[in-house]
Amino acid sequence: MPHSDPEFEIEEKKELYGYQRGDIDAIFERMDNTPPNYHLLYQLPTGGGKTVIFSEIVRRYLSKNDKKVVVLTHRIELCKQTSKMLTGFDVKNKIINSKIKELPDQQEYSCFVAMVETLKNRLNDEILQIDNVGLVIIDEAHYNSFRKLLSSFKNSFILGVTATPLSSNIKLPMNENYDELIVGDTIASLIENGFLAKATTYSYDVGLTSLKVGINGDYTVKSSDDLYSNMVMQEKLLHAYAEKSLGKKTLIFNNGINTSLYVYETFRNAGYPIRHLDNTSNPVERKEILHWFKKTPDAILTSVGILTTGFDEPTVESIILNRATKSLTLYYQMIGRGSRKLAHKDEFIVIDLGNNAARFGLWSEPVNWQHIFKSPEFYLENLRDDIEIETHFKYKMPDELRAKFSKTADISFDVDEEHKIAISQNLRSKVVLEKSIDQHAAMCVDNTEELNEARALSKELADDIEYRVRKYSNCLSHCSKNYREWLVEDYKQKLTLLIGKKYREKIFNED
Repeated sequence: MPHSDPEFEIEEKKELYGYQRGDIDAIFERMDNTPPNYHLLYQLPTGGGKTVIFSEIVRRYLSKNDKKVVVLTHRIELCKQTSKMLTGFDVKNKIINSKIKELPDQQEYSCFVAMVETLKNRLNDEILQIDNVGLVIIDEAHYNSFRKLLSSFKNSFILGVTATPLSSNIKLPMNENYDELIVGDTIASLIENGFLAKATTYSYDVGLTSLKVGINGDYTVKSSDDLYSNMVMQEKLLHAYAEKSLGKKTLIFNNGINTSLYVYETFRNAGYPIRHLDNTSNPVERKEILHWFKKTPDAILTSVGILTTGFDEPTVESIILNRATKSLTLYYQMIGRGSRKLAHKDEFIVIDLGNNAARFGLWSEPVNWQHIFKSPEFYLENLRDDIEIETHFKYKMPDELRAKFSKTADISFDVDEEHKIAISQNLRSKVVLEKSIDQHAAMCVDNTEELNEARALSKELADDIEYRVRKYSNCLSHCSKNYREWLVEDYKQKLTLLIGKKYREKIFNED
């Protein structure tokens, strides 16, 4: 059985696995057969051990060349992790952080680890001598903050490393900065060979048409907060957690701080152990909350944009995407937080409340990274939009709920087909909803003994009702969001009344 976590124990030297050695050899083959200023991009999924791989590359490069190496990261935590890993590979290295104003001892080191902004400042100050740097390794290379430094290393071999070779800025594609992409092992292969845990994804029907896309190409925080902090979505989240993730250590990702705080209150009021974390939390708070999360078996941590990189907690068993994103990188980063494998953990749950799996495909599905690298605009333009996703979404009643309607042989209802029938018979389209309400009422009455039970059971049909109303709305030539919401409330009221009527008929017939 392979070691379960290629990046976790960062103080000691790692034993390299076959796929890692193969990728290292491929990278050195390109180094040996390309110009010294060649730009090479290397893709490997989160959890594949990219820090291990580039640490061995640094070790091997320094043993062969009388040149220096610079490793660039974009977060201070990653600087520290990388430095420790390099030390484990017997690479004497120095972190260049904001506290370092002079480098009198730089001749003693062959490798420097730095954050982008810090290195830029040190280069501007002319403190760091870089004329003998032969190799620059850029971690999380899809961030464009590294672009401005490339001109400082015109004679160096550049190796960018990323899990997702798609630029964070559509206007600055990666193929403009890199000559070639080498693709590493796939997520499916890493799962099959025991390096990553297997994900089971549950997608819930959500209406995203109210979301707005901002200047950065992703959904705005404000429109996300407006949608995800409303009561319906909070209840959907709570229901999804209770249904699929109850008792599991869970990370909830949100797009806005307001949403995360609402989630915190909703779960706390329901009696669940939950904490909230965002980028305004001070280092002491962050450390205390993460320690609590690590030590509490059924802990829930709701967060905003802070735990996608540089955070590694292998005991996470459930990831909830309580947000939509158009960023492929973010999608993989969020799910990757649950993919670490342990002796007692070989699978994890993903709950998708943002149409993300429908937009990008399941996390472990094959991806043509070469195509994305060469034609990022084509890939982005052809992502499925929310209207298309929602039009093709098919509601499937959860097994636990289906069991409550065991006396009803067929619970299906084809809104599109019923609408076609109504039109062909010159009936008003509203008969479609009337038929649907009648079926739901009969289901509730047939599967309960008391009127109160039937009405309580009808409340559990909320997702099915929303789905049917949305399908009905799509059949109409024009239907506003407000009208659709009114239709849902009207449907529920009519269903309650009809259940009462059917119960009276049932009692009358029995008498």
